[in-house]
Amino acid sequence: MNEEYILTGYCRTQDQSRMVTVEVENGEMFVDCSYGNCPYEKNCTIAKAIAEKE
Repeated sequence: MNEEYILTGYCRTQDQSRMVTVEVENGEMFVDCSYGNCPYEKNCTIAKAIAEKE
């Protein structure tokens, strides 16, 4: 099953509001931001929303 989510929030890395697309295809997640490698991830509202989709 394929799913797509559009999440919004503040990106500290880019210092601006951001829309992030998350696609889940056959259990694999594709994210168009630095999710998983971002130094601010533990405090990021977008990252928290992505983690809820896993």
